[in-house]
Amino acid sequence: MNELPKNPRVIIVEDMRLELKGTLEIFRLEIPEVTVLGTAQNEQELWSLMEVEVPDMVLLDLGLGGSTTIGVTICAQLTSQYPDLKVLIFTGEVLNEQLWVEVLDAGAIGIVLKSGELLTKNDLLAALSGKKWVFNEPIMEKILERFKSTVAIEKRRQEAIITLDIDEYDERFLRHLALGYTKEQISHLRAMPFGVKSLEKRQNELIGRLFDENERTGVNATRLAVRALELRIIDIDNLEEDEE
Repeated sequence: MNELPKNPRVIIVEDMRLELKGTLEIFRLEIPEVTVLGTAQNEQELWSLMEVEVPDMVLLDLGLGGSTTIGVTICAQLTSQYPDLKVLIFTGEVLNEQLWVEVLDAGAIGIVLKSGELLTKNDLLAALSGKKWVFNEPIMEKILERFKSTVAIEKRRQEAIITLDIDEYDERFLRHLALGYTKEQISHLRAMPFGVKSLEKRQNELIGRLFDENERTGVNATRLAVRALELRIIDIDNLEEDEE
């Protein structure tokens, strides 16, 4: 982490007057060493302030004027025009996780949700000092939940692959079945040195491994692919085709 800038300056972008008043009180009472250069309730007011003086950080609400996406556009413009400027998001968009991803991709250094502990001195000073990711407790809980879920899914996948003796050709075959490929199309893939008859035999062997004996009757390629997804042998979020 870098050192805190000398005489750090911030612009606050918030269109809700009551929330803006509360944010200003946090700065006045808890972080008096940070100068608030000005406040903006919309994009036009922000750019007018930026023309007067460029701050060290913009504290940006994602939703302005009823829009939930304008903050992403503003963030991208700020980080593009002012590479050294830090943009910290302070938002009430507590459920729109896709929006969080988009604003981080747009260059924001972190997100503080307007719930739980709200905005703290530690968050602000960490952001001003150059910490890469600044998140408060509510969003950290979300991140942790997703991380634990991802690890659990990957563990189940690895266990299924080992238990059912799935090799790389099985995985590739099942993945392309899930993508809608026919066995003839799969046989033309560079990394699948098998003819259609060999793939039919592989399909029958996989049915024998992935289904109980009383479930095997009438299982076709589509049902086999669905079963592979259910067992996490292939990942529905990472279904990509190989080169033909």
